[in-house]
Amino acid sequence: MFASSSLSPSPQVWLLPDGGPQSHAEPWLARWQALHGDALLEQHDWQRPLRGDWSARLQETLVDAPAPVVLVASGLGCVLAAWWAAHSPAAAKVRGALLVAPLDVEQPALREQLPGWSPIALQRLPFPSILVARAQPAACSPQRAQALAQAWGATYVAPDDMAADPTQGDWDAGRALLQTLLKD
Repeated sequence: MFASSSLSPSPQVWLLPDGGPQSHAEPWLARWQALHGDALLEQHDWQRPLRGDWSARLQETLVDAPAPVVLVASGLGCVLAAWWAAHSPAAAKVRGALLVAPLDVEQPALREQLPGWSPIALQRLPFPSILVARAQPAACSPQRAQALAQAWGATYVAPDDMAADPTQGDWDAGRALLQTLLKD
């Protein structure tokens, strides 16, 4: 029996996928959900994401979470995590975050497609984080990703690192990065 209060519960892994008109399936997130039982944060409208709605959904989920949480965010999910953490006292429940290929919603084209998501919150995250950049500069250049990592206090993983390619199978290198956040 694990009723002892001296044992801290294992953190839950919550997946915050990308969304919006630019979104594309993230097969590695679906694989992680299937293989590891990670929880997917469902949103009300994936095609027309609203920052306020998405933040409220994340808030509801985290307030109700029974254990510490580690966030795994992709694309717009990274921007959501940063915005939410800057405004929510429930961020104290988050043990860490793996942020993969954030969208630079301050670019003119994305600002137009995703109204209300700019500006990006640039406060230091109140939990450890790792930002993995991608080499595809259309959504966020490696230089911009590095600047976001610095603002958020995240460890930066460059796009030329093998860990930066989640399109390869189950993305074991990404899971290894996540494991560093899951450790006590």
